[in-house]
Amino acid sequence: MNQRLQSFSQWLQEQNISFALITSTPNVFYLSGFYSDPHERLLALLVFPNSEPMLVCPQMEVSQAKRAGWQYDTLGYSDTDNPWELIYKNINARQVVPEQIAIEKSHLSLERYEQLHTYFPVRSFLNAEEKLRELRMIKDEKEIVILRQAAELADFGVDIGIKALAEGKTELDIIATIEYELKKKGVREMSFATMVLTGQKTADPHGVPGLATVQHGDFVLFDLGVVLDGYCSDITRTVVVGKATDEQKTIYETVLKAQLAAIHASRPGTEIGSIDKEARAIIEQAGYGAYFTHRVGHGLGIEVHEYPSMNATNTMPLQRGMVFTIEPGIYVPSIGGVRIEDDVFITDDGVETLTSYPKELLTI
Repeated sequence: MNQRLQSFSQWLQEQNISFALITSTPNVFYLSGFYSDPHERLLALLVFPNSEPMLVCPQMEVSQAKRAGWQYDTLGYSDTDNPWELIYKNINARQVVPEQIAIEKSHLSLERYEQLHTYFPVRSFLNAEEKLRELRMIKDEKEIVILRQAAELADFGVDIGIKALAEGKTELDIIATIEYELKKKGVREMSFATMVLTGQKTADPHGVPGLATVQHGDFVLFDLGVVLDGYCSDITRTVVVGKATDEQKTIYETVLKAQLAAIHASRPGTEIGSIDKEARAIIEQAGYGAYFTHRVGHGLGIEVHEYPSMNATNTMPLQRGMVFTIEPGIYVPSIGGVRIEDDVFITDDGVETLTSYPKELLTI
């Protein structure tokens, strides 16, 4: 078994868990190397403490799993099969008598839990997610290589968007240009819905792009990322169209100062909460504390938002191999908003910034 499966299987042994049923696409991918979104159909990975794992997927995806490198048993089922019954028969054939089963409690639906419990009325269902988060939080060298490449493509996307800026263009016009050029680079999927916001819409951290047009004097905010080989990138840059006002400059320079300070503070052993506090203190001292309305960042990897959560109450120390975003922002409804976001990687003795698009205030 690969190292990830071995580590997870060892945990099952330590916890006296009969087997784990992993059903979320990201965690199945992490453990198996097979990425699938089966829609309403069941995708599952059965991991055992003392025997080889088994993948459960629609029959039409079995060949894809093998091409992805899956070398163990695969239980393929048709649309007329009951996959839970097939799982039950397979577990019985292995002579496993389940007592405790590990599942992803935040992912397994009530309907699927009831199916599972019907076939396996065990004394307890334990949550596997904390262990999987712990494993996924520390990236290996192969993952870092992919994340660097994904970050480079995010830089490219921002560059395309800024070059496409012109007064009168709509937010969706610019998004179409960004995604078209990225697809020409081989990007099949974005990490999330690409965000281009202009004017006062930039004051909404999760604004929805539409037919608003770029006007002279606007802040324009770009927030985008790509999925590359199953891993996400995430970058935000903010520019001004035309000449920036004094307050726009102050807001921008405050966010940039906060972001750089947070990156500088990121090193092994530092408490995560102190990174948020470092950025927040600078923004508060400038008088904009009430306009910084979210945490300073989030973990990044197979999912665009994963552990650790970079919030002020998190006392976990940073460790080598963690990858996360640092993205402070100021959002003033009457003026607009600024967010500056980079993807960073904790090294043996410091931090490496994976995204590299310039951060000085650009006026277009």
